[in-house]
Amino acid sequence: MSDADKNTQDMNPVTDDGTAESAEDATSASAAPDAEGSDELAPDTTDTASGEASASPDDDDIDTDTDSVPNPPPPFPFESPEEDPSLTEEFLPAVEEDDTDDEEEDGEEEDEEEESPMTLVQHLDELRKRLKYMAFAAIVGCLACYGFAEELFNLLVAPMVQFMPADSSFIFTAPQEAFLTYLKVAALAGVFLTSPIIFYQIWAFVAPGLYEEERKYIVPIAFFSALFFIGGASFGYFIVFPAAFEFFMSFNNEHIQAMLKLDEYLSFSIKLLLAFGIVFEMPLFALVLSRIGILTATMMRKARRFAVLGAFILGAILTPPDVFSQLLMAGPLLVLFELSIIVAAVFGRTSRKPEDDNEDEDEDEEEDEEEETA
Repeated sequence: MSDADKNTQDMNPVTDDGTAESAEDATSASAAPDAEGSDELAPDTTDTASGEASASPDDDDIDTDTDSVPNPPPPFPFESPEEDPSLTEEFLPAVEEDDTDDEEEDGEEEDEEEESPMTLVQHLDELRKRLKYMAFAAIVGCLACYGFAEELFNLLVAPMVQFMPADSSFIFTAPQEAFLTYLKVAALAGVFLTSPIIFYQIWAFVAPGLYEEERKYIVPIAFFSALFFIGGASFGYFIVFPAAFEFFMSFNNEHIQAMLKLDEYLSFSIKLLLAFGIVFEMPLFALVLSRIGILTATMMRKARRFAVLGAFILGAILTPPDVFSQLLMAGPLLVLFELSIIVAAVFGRTSRKPEDDNEDEDEDEEEDEEEETA
C-alpha cells in the first residue's frame, strides 16, 4: 500500500459497518448535534419579547422574583460590600463598657494597695527616709544661721547678762569651746528655722494611720506644730529664763562670785528651750491621738492624778536638777494637760454605744435567717 493510500485511510476512519467516512462528513456530523443543542439553549426571542410585553403591566412580580433569589452573584469586579454602620454602633458601647470596667478594676486594685497595712520593714524604711529629710533640713538651717552665730549668741545670753555682777563674764577653758559654742547656737537656730519641715516629716510618718479625709490636714497641723514649738521656746526664753536666772544669781555675794562657762550655760539654755518647745506640743498630739482613737477625753480625766505626778517627774528630767526649774516646767505642763482634755473632747472620735452594736448584730442575724429560709 502506498503512502497516499495510508494517509487517506487515516483521515477517513472506518465506521462500525466497515465503511469509510470522509473527514468532511465527520465534521458535518459532529457539528449537527452542536447546532441542535444551541437551538435548545438559545431562548426564544419571540416568546421573550411577548413575555416582556405581557409582564410589563405587573412590575412587582419581577421585583419579588429578583428579591427571592437565594444566592445573588457578587457584583463585578467582586467589590466588598459597604459596612453597615448600625453593626459597629451596636458593638462600640460594649467595648467602651469593657474599657471602663477595666479602669474601675485597676482603680480598685490601686485603692486596695494604698489601703493595705504596711509591714514592719516598710515602717522602718519610712522612718529612715523621714529622719534623713529631717537631718538634711537641720543641717541646711545650721549652715544658713552660722553666719549670724555671734549675734545669736548675744541674744541667747541676754537674760543672764542682766543679772550677772558688773565684774563677771563668761569664760571658756578649752581652746575649741568658743567655736563649738557658736556652732551649737547656729544648730539650735537652724532647728527652729526649719521646724515646719521637721514637723511635716513627723506627721507624714504618722499619716498612714489616719483616714483619707484627715490626711489633707497634715500641712496645717505641721504649721501649727512649728508655731506651738516656737511659742513654747519663746515662753521659756521670755518668762522662765528671767525668773530662773534672777533666782540663781541672788546667791552671788562678796564671797561667791559667778564665773560661768560657755559650755555649761549653753547646755542649760538649750535643754530648757527644747523642753518647753516639746511640752507645748501636747494639745496637738492629743488632737491626733484622739482622732485615731488611741486617746479619749475620758481616759485623760481618769488619769489626771497620774498626770500631775508625771508632770513633776518630767519637769525634773527636762530641767536642771533644782526645784525652781522643776516647778516652772510642771506648771505649764498641768495647764497644757487640761487644754488637751478639752481638745480631745471636742475633736475626738465618737465611740459607738454597746446598744448600737447589739442592734447591728440582731439585724445581721435576721438577714441570715431570711436568706436561709429563701
